[in-house]
Amino acid sequence: MATDDGAERRDETTTPEVDPATALGTGLAGAADRAGLGAIARGDELKPGELLGALGGFRGLAEAIVPGLVFLVVYTLSPKTDQGLFVALAASVGLAVVFTVIRLVTRSQPSQAIAGLVAVGASAALALWTGNGRDNFVIGLWTNVAYAVAILISLLVRWPVIGLAVGFLMNDGVKWRNDRRRYRAMQILTISWLGLFVARLAVQAPLYFANNVEALAATKLIMGVPLYAILLVVSWLIVRAVYPSRPATAE
Repeated sequence: MATDDGAERRDETTTPEVDPATALGTGLAGAADRAGLGAIARGDELKPGELLGALGGFRGLAEAIVPGLVFLVVYTLSPKTDQGLFVALAASVGLAVVFTVIRLVTRSQPSQAIAGLVAVGASAALALWTGNGRDNFVIGLWTNVAYAVAILISLLVRWPVIGLAVGFLMNDGVKWRNDRRRYRAMQILTISWLGLFVARLAVQAPLYFANNVEALAATKLIMGVPLYAILLVVSWLIVRAVYPSRPATAE
């Protein structure tokens, strides 16, 4: 009897298994909500303020654009020497440090600035180590590869990853997979995001191998925030087409 009681107690304390799709979808939806994407997905109208918030606000846009823009300007105007490369990289990293310090001093959410600082710093360190300005963009290229591969795999296994995020944002879970219209919409939406990363690689990889640092820096800026903003608008249109009204709030 003691053994049976122990078994019962162990059964009662066993943590229930979590479906991997549910865990992934919940995590993606939570990350999207924290990034301001949830307000866009659930909104009946695409408000400029919400779109700006999803892009990080004016400060977030500056943190994403200005370091790269400064690198492009300084590198273009500097002599193509190790010293010129160092000055351009130092200016870019220095601005990222300033943005991070401002976030910390004002006690606003520093995660985006810190992530940007780490990315800029790591890229600059690699470029200084190799002595080639094009290597300032290697990490970004491999990041696009990783995203593209992950999204492609999700499509091949018929679990489009953007659909998972949208499903849990819209309180639909994975029910959309049993609705042919919604499933196709989530496929199209996921393919659209795959297209973003593939397009970046198709344009920027040849520039990297051609050692055209200025063009590489310029296209990274153009295909960064602007394309991301356009894709957010496209995503909202697709989501609204299959979720035409705001989900009812659970009582």
